[in-house]
Amino acid sequence: MNTPIYDVLKTYGAQNPVRFHMPGHKGKFLPVPELASLAAIDVTELPATGNLYEAGEPFDTAQRLWAEIFGFSCCQFLTGGSTMGIHTGMSLFCSPGDQVLIDRGCHRAVYNGLALLDLNPVFLERPWLTEHSLAGPFSVEDVEKVLSCNPNITTVCITSPTYSGLLSDIPGIAQAVHLRGGKLFVDGAHGAHLPFLNVDAFRGADGVVVSAHKTLPAMGQAALLFVNGVEADRVRRAASLYGTSSPSYPILASIDLARAWMEDVGREEYRRTAALVADLRRKFPSLGEGLPCDPTRLTLKVKHGPAAARALEDRGIFPEMEDGGHVVLICTAQDDEESFSRLEAALTELKDLLGDCEPLPPPPMPERAVSPRQALFDRMEVLPLERCEGRVSACQLAPYPPGVPVVAPGEIISKKELSYLQKIGYNNLAVPVICP
Repeated sequence: MNTPIYDVLKTYGAQNPVRFHMPGHKGKFLPVPELASLAAIDVTELPATGNLYEAGEPFDTAQRLWAEIFGFSCCQFLTGGSTMGIHTGMSLFCSPGDQVLIDRGCHRAVYNGLALLDLNPVFLERPWLTEHSLAGPFSVEDVEKVLSCNPNITTVCITSPTYSGLLSDIPGIAQAVHLRGGKLFVDGAHGAHLPFLNVDAFRGADGVVVSAHKTLPAMGQAALLFVNGVEADRVRRAASLYGTSSPSYPILASIDLARAWMEDVGREEYRRTAALVADLRRKFPSLGEGLPCDPTRLTLKVKHGPAAARALEDRGIFPEMEDGGHVVLICTAQDDEESFSRLEAALTELKDLLGDCEPLPPPPMPERAVSPRQALFDRMEVLPLERCEGRVSACQLAPYPPGVPVVAPGEIISKKELSYLQKIGYNNLAVPVICP
């Protein structure tokens, strides 16, 4: 396998070097056997091991191999998860004060990025799929409609795939954004495996961040940022603003090894997983037919999400998450036939819990009072939700469902938002609000 980072780490460790450098375990000892095998390849920046934030080997080759698979000119390895990639990408494509179009259902890292860069957001409301009580994917028309009313927007930030596995039309949206002179940045954290399945998930985007650790055999916090039209040195500098100056070499090696494994046997293993997921979708109520979905994400439709999730856990099956009407299971190439058999048996036992939940209306759109930056850095106090009417939120109120913020930082918590939160059973007793 072509694994440039792993190879140099193995070579260095095999020399039995006397290590008078970090880390303190010196390649010899970690307190438990489960970690001890990693010590030999857990090193620091040396002439032979390279520097993540500088040009040179082994990173130039390792990152180029990933960039070729995703069809981008530049790839930056990340050891701070997609959160690090989101902040890096927003810094590359946005300037302080810019007006940006933001997916209302984006990750909280995007909201924090708005505050850090002092950006002016226009929110793109997620289409509401009433029959599924779920926020749906974006179409080209959804984006064009907002762009036509906001000609000063410079960057569009969209999440695709969603937690539920729904895919927006990124190639079409990218074309529409580019016709207006803008840039498209995609939070594809849950889609690191899609290019290996030949899913056209990210073509045309100017930047994409994916979490290798979510769906590939890579260590926690392993992620990648892909960009077009930006010099590699600038990408490295931006990444160094948000990442530790002592990145984990085992994490970096796992990114390297995950790609090599996927190119070797992982593609076929993932196709097997997709076939098993398709079979479960035919047998049990779930998202899939008629919707653009990740072929390996299993989102079950249930009458009550928490009850169904706890029932699965009682049977030794632990889903990724649940909301009021869905249970989401991340299925990867590492899920074998026995795992799927156990899941199918459990779902058969729980068939009375499966099916459509009570219909849920879409969340309201609150009024914004202050900028995201002021909301994040201003003085705040914590109040019970019932005492927050008329106050400005200093956090996201993002219950599941709908999985998108009912109130975002800087927005007013009005009577209609409180009524909606009460309707869906949200009872957060500790809500940070800006001090009057």
